[in-house]
Amino acid sequence: MNWYVIATLSPAAVVALACLLGGAWAWAALAAMTVLVAALDRFTRVSLPPRAESGAALAMAVAAVHFMLLFLGVRALSGAVPLGPWQSVALAAALGSFFGQVSNTDAHELIHARGRWRVRLGTAVFVSLLFGHHVSAHLRVHHPHVGTARDPNSARLGESFYRFWPRAWIGSFRAGWQAEARLRQRGGGGHLHPYAIYVGGALATLAAAALIGGIRGVAALLVLAAWAQTQLLLADYVQHYGLRRPLRRDGSPLPVSVQESWNAAPWFSGAMMLNAPRHSDHHLHPARAFPGLRLDAPDLPMLPLAMPAMGLLAAFPWLWRRVMDPRVAALTRGDVNLLQTKSGAKSPILADSGHGESGIDSDRPRGDAGLSAIDAERGGV
Repeated sequence: MNWYVIATLSPAAVVALACLLGGAWAWAALAAMTVLVAALDRFTRVSLPPRAESGAALAMAVAAVHFMLLFLGVRALSGAVPLGPWQSVALAAALGSFFGQVSNTDAHELIHARGRWRVRLGTAVFVSLLFGHHVSAHLRVHHPHVGTARDPNSARLGESFYRFWPRAWIGSFRAGWQAEARLRQRGGGGHLHPYAIYVGGALATLAAAALIGGIRGVAALLVLAAWAQTQLLLADYVQHYGLRRPLRRDGSPLPVSVQESWNAAPWFSGAMMLNAPRHSDHHLHPARAFPGLRLDAPDLPMLPLAMPAMGLLAAFPWLWRRVMDPRVAALTRGDVNLLQTKSGAKSPILADSGHGESGIDSDRPRGDAGLSAIDAERGGV
C-alpha cells in the first residue's frame, strides 16, 4: 500500500505548494504530473502484486486532498498568489492533470465501494468537477453495456477522440438519465433524483468558486473541470477503443470478458491512478478494491504505453490509428462482429482480413456485467 500512497499523494504535495507559493513552483507541479510520472514508468520497475486489502483509507484521504486542492487551485488561479501568464497555464495544467488522473480514478473507486458514505463521497468528487452525471452513466450504463452500441463511452474503431468527446458526454448524460428513470419506474432509487444532486451540486460548486475568487474563480473552476472531464473521457476512449462484445445468434451481447478493455502495465502511473489501467479485471469484478486488481489473465489486450502517454497519443488521430488499429485487428482477427466501428462498416485496415464466424465464443472467461449497477443500488448514490 505504501507505493500507492507515494504515487497519489507525493504529486499532490508539489501541486499544493504551487497553489500556495506560485511562481516557479507552477512548473515544478506540472513536471511532477508529467515528466516525473513518465520517467518513473520508463526507467524504474516495481512489482505491485494483487493484495486482499480494501484501500478504503487511502481512497478517502485522496478525496480529502482533492477538495483541498480544488479550493487552493481556484484561489491561486484567481490571483491570490504571484503567477505570470504562462505560470498560470502550467498550474492549471498540473491541477487539471491531478483532478483528471487521480481525483477521477479515486472517485471511480469510491462509487464502486461497499458502503453508502463512500459512494456519496465519490459522487461529491465528480459533482465538484461538474461531472456528477458520470456516476449514473458509469454504474448503470457503462458497466452493463460496455463494448456495445448502447454504451456511449465505448469508442468505435476509426472514431477520433474529438468526435468521441461530445458523443460520449452528451450520450452518457442522456443514457444515465434514462437509466435512472427506468430504475424509478421499477420502484427503485431514493426519494431525491440523482440528477437534482448533480445539477444542484454543480451550481453550489460554481457559487463557492465565485465566493473564493469572483468571476476569475468561476473561470478557473470551469477550466479545471473541463480539463478533468477531458482526462476522464480520454481514459474511456483509450481503454475501450474499437473493442466489442461478441453477439449471440439472437443479437444480444455475451457477458463482458477480458477482451473488451485495453490495459497498461507501467507501475507508477498505474499506482497513481489506483490501478485503473488494470481495466479488464475491473470490468470482470466491479466491486473488487483497487489493490486486488490483477493483470495476469491470458491474452489480455495490452496498450503499448502507459495510460497518460496513450492519452497524449489520442490527441493526434492519425498517429493514434496508426498505432492502435493494427492492434485491434490482431486482437479480433479481423472479425467485424468484435469491432466497434464509427459507421458499422469494416475498417480500411481490415480490408484484407477474413470475417469471423458469428462472434460466439463461449469458452472465454466472463464476468457479471450488471454487478456494478447492483452495487450502486445497494450503496446508494
